[in-house]
Amino acid sequence: MKGGISAPFIRFPVATTLIMVGILFLGIVAYPLLGVAPLPQVDFPTIQVTAQLPGASPETMASSVAQPLERQFSQIPGVSQMTSTSSLGISTVTVQFDLNRNIDGAASDIQAAINAASGQLPKNLPTPPTYRKVNPADSPILLLSATSDSMPLIDVDDAVDVQLAQRISQISGVAQVFIGGQQKPAVRIQIDPAKLVAKGLSLEDVRAQLTLTTVNNPKGSIDGGSHSYTIYANDQLTAAHNWNDVIVAYRDGAPLRVRDIGQAVAGPEDTKQAGWTNGKRGIFLVVFKQPGANVIDTVDSIKAQLPRLTATLPAAIKVGILSDRTQTIRASVEDVQFTLLLTIVLVVGVIFVFLRSFWATVIPSVTVPLALLGACALMWMAGYTLDNLSLMALTISVGFVVDDAIVVLENISRYVEEGMRPMEAAFKGAGEIGFTIVSISVSLIAVLIPLLLMGGIIGRLFREFAVVLSMTIAVSAFVSLTLTPMMASRLLKAHDAERHGRLYRMSEAAFDWLLAVYADALDVALRFRRVTLLVFFATLALTGYLFVAIPKGFFPQQDTGFMIGVTEASQDISFSAMKALQEKVGAIVQADPAVATVGMSLGGNGQALNSGRMYITLKPRDERDVNAFQVIGRLRPKLERVEGIRTFIQATQDVRTGGRTSRTQFEYTLQDPDLAELNTWAPRILDKMKTLPELRDVATDQQTRGTTLTLSIDRDAASRYGITPQLIDDTLYDAFGQRQIAQYFTQLNSYHVVLEVLPALQGSVESLDKIYIKAPIGGGQVPLAAFARWTTVPVAPLAVNHQGQFPAVTISFNLAPDVALGQATEAIGRAMRELQVPPTVVSGFQGTAQAFQQSLSTVPLLILAALFVVYLILGILYESFIHPITILSTLPSAGVGALAVLMWAGFDFSLIALIGIILLIGIVKKNGIMLVDFAIVAEREEGLSPEVAIRKAALLRFRPILMTTMAALLGGIPLMVATGTGSEIRQPLGYAMVGGLAVSQVLTLFTTPVIYIYLDRLAHRFSFRDKPRAVDGALDDPEPVEEVRGPPTLRAAE
Repeated sequence: MKGGISAPFIRFPVATTLIMVGILFLGIVAYPLLGVAPLPQVDFPTIQVTAQLPGASPETMASSVAQPLERQFSQIPGVSQMTSTSSLGISTVTVQFDLNRNIDGAASDIQAAINAASGQLPKNLPTPPTYRKVNPADSPILLLSATSDSMPLIDVDDAVDVQLAQRISQISGVAQVFIGGQQKPAVRIQIDPAKLVAKGLSLEDVRAQLTLTTVNNPKGSIDGGSHSYTIYANDQLTAAHNWNDVIVAYRDGAPLRVRDIGQAVAGPEDTKQAGWTNGKRGIFLVVFKQPGANVIDTVDSIKAQLPRLTATLPAAIKVGILSDRTQTIRASVEDVQFTLLLTIVLVVGVIFVFLRSFWATVIPSVTVPLALLGACALMWMAGYTLDNLSLMALTISVGFVVDDAIVVLENISRYVEEGMRPMEAAFKGAGEIGFTIVSISVSLIAVLIPLLLMGGIIGRLFREFAVVLSMTIAVSAFVSLTLTPMMASRLLKAHDAERHGRLYRMSEAAFDWLLAVYADALDVALRFRRVTLLVFFATLALTGYLFVAIPKGFFPQQDTGFMIGVTEASQDISFSAMKALQEKVGAIVQADPAVATVGMSLGGNGQALNSGRMYITLKPRDERDVNAFQVIGRLRPKLERVEGIRTFIQATQDVRTGGRTSRTQFEYTLQDPDLAELNTWAPRILDKMKTLPELRDVATDQQTRGTTLTLSIDRDAASRYGITPQLIDDTLYDAFGQRQIAQYFTQLNSYHVVLEVLPALQGSVESLDKIYIKAPIGGGQVPLAAFARWTTVPVAPLAVNHQGQFPAVTISFNLAPDVALGQATEAIGRAMRELQVPPTVVSGFQGTAQAFQQSLSTVPLLILAALFVVYLILGILYESFIHPITILSTLPSAGVGALAVLMWAGFDFSLIALIGIILLIGIVKKNGIMLVDFAIVAEREEGLSPEVAIRKAALLRFRPILMTTMAALLGGIPLMVATGTGSEIRQPLGYAMVGGLAVSQVLTLFTTPVIYIYLDRLAHRFSFRDKPRAVDGALDDPEPVEEVRGPPTLRAAE
């Protein structure tokens, strides 16, 4: 007896069983070791560089700080995108590298570029530029609030910064921890200009003296004959009250102290920052992960250390979790795990319904856990994670991993019902079917080859899905060729030894009736072949039409339970007025019943003073009756009623590309070397986009109308006093720039001394009249008005943005309800053509919208590549150019079903839907293979005509085709009807699979036989004309093959 590759496994059941137990054990051990993530690793290596010069205008920061850095960064190889934003006192440059670039190597290049640019940077930068391995466009993974009812905010900030933020930053996977609403302690020396004039002093005189007041320099030691002494001194001043006694000058022999000309107070280093947690003033920590780090592992590490870290804080400080991104990730993974279990139950139920025998159901069903757990072991070896896509691959594979076992069982069953003993039937049946199983599995994996070869973000997203699916298919084929025949040889009963009950006979009668109905319908289809063929061509045309007509999207819009809001007021608003408006907006958002927590901040982290940021966490999905987009929709009209401020909210997504932070989700960027032309056209394009019905919340980062106090210096008049522009700038900086003039140190942190005029004078333009400058020539006090004039008429940017070193304006937008990203991009394209924008204004989508456009051109190529690979495999297997076309003719009906159901359910054609189409190519072709394979054998071995052969094949294969299709279809139903967290990703795949399989099941059972009849004649014509003589000779004298007799297949259960 020959059993092919299955023979040794049939002969040695103990060894086979132990091998399967080993696979099961490896899977059970590997499963809890697999990391958990929302999606496969798709992070671009991104580095953010920050440079600060307090008080410097946005244009100064852009020209003197950002520009030298950008020129050096642009010379680094592998840079895919570079953007920068410069606002008051700060510039941030974000450099994004190619996906295949190592982030540590990129960081070394960035540091080298910073060093190269250091000679061109302003000499008075408080600290050199710093970099972080973080993408500012990413969503934070964790938000921690810190409040106190009794402690001042500066003390809360100091404790949290030193004992919490720094420690969290050291945890593996954390890229950056910034403090929202930071109130870092400082000594603020506030000078009264009038008293200075009365004492004959200038602000520069005071600054020069104060700069030398606190030092922390080495002083040496004394080493005597028997003792040594380290020298210490009270050279540092660390408390504000001590600064009031500092002597700045002598007048009439008496010391002039700080308290005589002003006051020293303890306050925040930057008074233009504020933070709120759930409506209460406080601070909060915003934690970002490094690109490539696992979010679950990182957050778990932080939470594990949090009790120990918070125990070191003062008892008056209350630390709480505002937002934990992993909550929804875990919920999503748990939901898809439940979906996987439900799918297994449904598929096993289908097998039992068709086979109606316990052991006949168990034998193929055992393949499911072994294939899944075996794939888990391979996933662990490959370093993959349990994420939405890999778990979807496992879920959808349940529907067809049983196919191989069913095919093996069917072949063995045929010999059992012919009278063979189960052992003999197992050897013979498994030996015959072994190559077929390998061929089916290889052809199914071949469909996934184009996905494996894709590059860019699409390749990163698809690769893990395709590999996991291939792993499952490979393990399934191995189990089907080893365990299935072994179990069949020992568990199946001889045909005459089994008796059936009434329920079995009733169900068998129902199946026979269904087969009779199908036979009558098939006869009609074969009688009216041309009509049936026209139906096929109509289906083919309809597929093309639906593919063009269906709205295109990039990735399903997710409800991650976390939203980011950006507030924007008029560009001339004061900080105190902005705080009042921000509190009003926060109260409205906090009052929404779906909102759990709200963290808000103003200023800091490169934000313009008229802009605020909100971090909104929603309640768990089962505690609210609306999704994130509905929450945004109902908040929008309420927020629009708040006068003087606009609020833009976007739901964060797991897939977000680009390194730019924008007010809303999708980005459209304008670039022009001519800044004046850019500033002219950007508002026109913005106004046009606001009229497009496909868009919502259209916003821009262009802020060019910031009010200014512009001085015009009479250089001739100033030079008569010996006053230089440098002296004027320094004096104004001393008065109004929150100038950091000195630094003092503790064991845990360093702090600044800030010089300014009295706070009451900082809010009025008339304060300039009180500013005097000490003339180097003559030493007299000269009022600023003596050599300068000023006006508030000119306006200047609040922020300057660059992309690739050129000035840029980014317009961002959300999508209107039921509008796909493809429809929005088409509408914007039409609007740009209508405006007739000059060619010097270069426009293009950025971030996620850019990735969508790149994927849009790739989708047809992917589908065609999958079809081509399948055609090649089938052509090789069948030694025919024509039969593969017959098999592939099953696909248009699947395409119609998938696209039509997606459109009916309101889904766009996203990358997830594309995965469904690719899988349908692999699954649906099996129906064609079952029909064509049997018909070819019947023609060659029984001498049947094509019409009779394909009719016989259709009737004999009707039940296995129905069973395998129903198994795959029920594998998609749990994905389709899912409503839990993360279901937005899975639903398009479920709808595509169910729709495609259902329509394909109905149509291909009629169209494929007709197409076979037409193409079989063509196949014979080509084959007999072109085949080599040796092949013809072999065909003329074929080896005897046993006739296929008996009732329909899959009768082992009987």
